[in-house]
Amino acid sequence: MRPPARGVARLLSGTGLAAVLLLPAAVPALAAPSLPRVPTADGEKGQELPGMPSALDPGDAESGCTPASRATAKKQDWSRQRLDLDRLHGMSTGAGVTVALIDTGAAPDATGLGGRISAPGAAGDDCVGHGTFLAGLIAGTGGDNPRLAGVAPEAKILALRGTEPRGQASATLVAEAVREATAARADVIAVAVALPLRDAELTRAVAEARKAGAVVVAAATPDPPRNGTDEIPSRTYWPAGEPGVLSVADMLPGGVRPDGALPTRGIDLVAPGAGVVSVGPRGDGHYLGDGASVAAAYAAGAVAAVRSAYPGEKPEDVVHRLTATAYPADIPQLDPYAAVTTVLGDSGAAVAVGRDADPVTVRDTSAADRATGRAFLFVLLGSAAVLAVLWGGFAFSRARLRGWRPAEAGVTARD
Repeated sequence: MRPPARGVARLLSGTGLAAVLLLPAAVPALAAPSLPRVPTADGEKGQELPGMPSALDPGDAESGCTPASRATAKKQDWSRQRLDLDRLHGMSTGAGVTVALIDTGAAPDATGLGGRISAPGAAGDDCVGHGTFLAGLIAGTGGDNPRLAGVAPEAKILALRGTEPRGQASATLVAEAVREATAARADVIAVAVALPLRDAELTRAVAEARKAGAVVVAAATPDPPRNGTDEIPSRTYWPAGEPGVLSVADMLPGGVRPDGALPTRGIDLVAPGAGVVSVGPRGDGHYLGDGASVAAAYAAGAVAAVRSAYPGEKPEDVVHRLTATAYPADIPQLDPYAAVTTVLGDSGAAVAVGRDADPVTVRDTSAADRATGRAFLFVLLGSAAVLAVLWGGFAFSRARLRGWRPAEAGVTARD
């Protein structure tokens, strides 16, 4: 039978080896910046708010419209922090810009939007509530909570219907709405619906809008169906696929698209599109929304901020500014603060700003870099200390087995 000390020594030695092997994996885990959790509707470490639907069941008109929310958000959600809206509003608030929002309409007296929404005809009756929700992301003031303001809180909203009353999208309605927005000389046209088939009238309407000087932003995909997306092939949706249209998809806090997102091609930008807080058409409560339509609303607000800050830029230059200053990733991530504050060179590329110029050109990661260095040093020194203790214990047990005599070559302790 082996002495217990020898088994303990081998166990300690194995533990030390495991620590060495785990060291490379431990460093990135500690060094990686923590990301905020996506707020959930069930309140688990998030905000307990009702979800905002993008459409209602067309065959169940008796169920009525989306009810008023009785809950209010208690804190700023991750999306506004990610877009750095607090700093953006110190540079641009979208003043003097009109955004035409094509969705389910919008309530003119919605919280934080009163006096800045015009909704001709049936567009003022937003039964679904989705259009009002998006209007809050584009141009809401946040009401009693300014930290829940939209991207461009001084912009004006022209709400237009691109859907039936219960939210079913129609190419004919979208084309008519785009033409109405063009006639009203809207600076930005945000199309929150996405159609699976290209429509000739819609194609012409978008081309006319761009020719008239509007920046057209569109959701890259519709919201995923409730029965899943496993059997839906990748395809282009419209009008996001039209030439010159800024196509925007949704992302999670980690920068990736949601698992259930519809596959598509030709995405220009991604923006926050999960667990996003905004208002509805009835009451003072808040809702949670998600999808590419939410991301497109954020991008439209960013366009409004840029057009307000750079009123002389052409529509194609505004689109380039947003894509050139986006946070680099597999799909560039919307960064409205960088879009407003970055100086672009003659070639259109982002360039460093001189000492006397207004900052900023890139996201400041120096703090994260220092944290990463400290984490690496901490893990390295800690691992070294653990290994030293383990080796000391092993050497102690071996010396005890030898009767505290020096080890001789070719001689081992007896069993």
